[in-house]
Amino acid sequence: MDFTPEALAELARAGDAAALRQALPVALPWCTVLPDGGLDILITELVDTARGAVAPDDLAPVELLLTQWQHSAEVYADPALLAVLTREPEADLGPVPPPGADRRASD
Repeated sequence: MDFTPEALAELARAGDAAALRQALPVALPWCTVLPDGGLDILITELVDTARGAVAPDDLAPVELLLTQWQHSAEVYADPALLAVLTREPEADLGPVPPPGADRRASD
């Protein structure tokens, strides 16, 4: 049984950023490849998510957040993928339909 999300959620609910800063690289080694400031943003989002969970034992929002951050770390860990995903487009990508517009109508 993996208790990492539960332990991190409890630390986050307590709002102990210093403890989280020490625990995250041990519990989630992938967070070490995040860019400068990334760990601070992760901690802030983790605290907000853990405190905002509807029920204290509902870890789904915390697990989802950690999964999303892990995928971000995977991108930062791969220089070729990071370059592809962060480069500017070579040309105008065309018009964007207004929010709520039916995409099929513009095709």
